[in-house]
Amino acid sequence: MDFLLDLLQGVGLAAAIGIRPFLPVLLAGALASADLGIDFDGTDFAFLEGWPFLLVVLALVMGLDFAGRRAGRDAAERPPLLHMLLALALVLGTLVAAGSVADRSSAWWAGAIAGAAAALLGFQAARQLFGRVRRRLDDQAAGALPVYAEGAALLAAGVSVLFPPLALVVVGGLVWLLAGGRRREGEKYAGLRILR
Repeated sequence: MDFLLDLLQGVGLAAAIGIRPFLPVLLAGALASADLGIDFDGTDFAFLEGWPFLLVVLALVMGLDFAGRRAGRDAAERPPLLHMLLALALVLGTLVAAGSVADRSSAWWAGAIAGAAAALLGFQAARQLFGRVRRRLDDQAAGALPVYAEGAALLAAGVSVLFPPLALVVVGGLVWLLAGGRRREGEKYAGLRILR
């Protein structure tokens, strides 16, 4: 039962990291250093709650935020920054999920696999949703979207740590968003075919 709860916690955290990679990692590290719901001590992933790692993550947050603001409104949707965010989300999601499982089990690899899949799911669902919303908003309103994304990611990470079964709700919501977005895309193209 502990393995399942730790796996759910890791999957929920990784999905949150997929939405926005940095603040969920900082939250998980802060909670782990205080031993509140998650603990990386005594595992190969103890560095995830150490201040040097958290300082590097904080520096990445500031650096990518600065780069995104200089690059313009839809910089997060363009290849250089998009690929960097995806790579970071996959790496951080894999590490945090593996660390969550490694706390009470030697099967950390299961957390790594599930974490990578959950981070990819979170990344795809968030990019699709926020991309659609961004296209409909003016520049000022679109500028607030990262704040909403960070809030959603923090909420998903927090509930996943404090009550791991809620990670199923987080993952289910992301699957629903991803499927709904793809269905809308299919309907849009179906409508265009009818106009021919």
